[in-house]
Amino acid sequence: MAEQRRPQRPASKGSSPARSGKPAPRGGKPAPRGGKPAERGGKPAARGGKPAERGGKPAGKRPARQSDWRRPADKQAARTAERAVYDGPDLPEDITGRELDRAVAAQLKGLPEKLAARVARHLAAAGMLIDEDPETAYQHALAARARAPRLAVVREATGEAAYAAGHYAEALAELRAAKRMNGATAYLPIMADCQRALGKPQEALKLAKSPSVVNFAPEAKAEMTIVEAGARRDLGQLDAALRTLELAPLTSKSRAPWVVRLRYAYADTLEAAGREQDALAWFHRTHAIDSEQLTDADERADALERKIG
Repeated sequence: MAEQRRPQRPASKGSSPARSGKPAPRGGKPAPRGGKPAERGGKPAARGGKPAERGGKPAGKRPARQSDWRRPADKQAARTAERAVYDGPDLPEDITGRELDRAVAAQLKGLPEKLAARVARHLAAAGMLIDEDPETAYQHALAARARAPRLAVVREATGEAAYAAGHYAEALAELRAAKRMNGATAYLPIMADCQRALGKPQEALKLAKSPSVVNFAPEAKAEMTIVEAGARRDLGQLDAALRTLELAPLTSKSRAPWVVRLRYAYADTLEAAGREQDALAWFHRTHAIDSEQLTDADERADALERKIG
């Protein structure tokens, strides 16, 4: 809030009318030296200025009113927006915060109890809504960040929710902050995909070549491979994109989601490269292990069959 203005110091009172001045008319008071006659029963004039106010209030500039102390309208609007972010969306009563993974909850223990409970509830709500309502999940994550911005787990959750909601610049900033705090590299695939979404495929490729990627778990490594191939496609390098995917475990016997996504990316790139028969085969191989229907591989296969005839 803008600092309240203090009233000016009282102006000095003027001196009494000079007794040595001209004789006053009978029944009147002597006139002040060089001035107008003082009114009957009036108070002496303030030195060099306006008459002092009755009741002894200082002459001069009036004290600032309470309304003068309010911040400018633009700053009031900013404060209102900040408060809305801090409050966040309404929290369902059935979300207690105990839904969080123990490892996440453990990182909140350094906060005061009530604050930790509130942050935990917002993080839990964000996690529950991130698939069905990513924008609201992002708002919950922002409310948690407003209360605990120095916790890496909070910044990570905010970055993931921003990514899901399509706020790629914000996601990149939050995940960078989390990485600075805890040194974790698990965020690199999402950060690289944010760079692609922001129209910076070269930056995505730099992240894909990070030394830490070699030690990624299979799922994270597959995600980075998909992003890297996508960046190559963004640059018009279809052959390089195919080579990138062919170095991945496309023929893995696992039916894990990362294998499904890897095969789908390969089939899609084959079709983009004009290799329709090969693409059809890989769409079928993708659909064969996609029990959770993570992709539309079956529809893509049907469309290609009709096209090829």
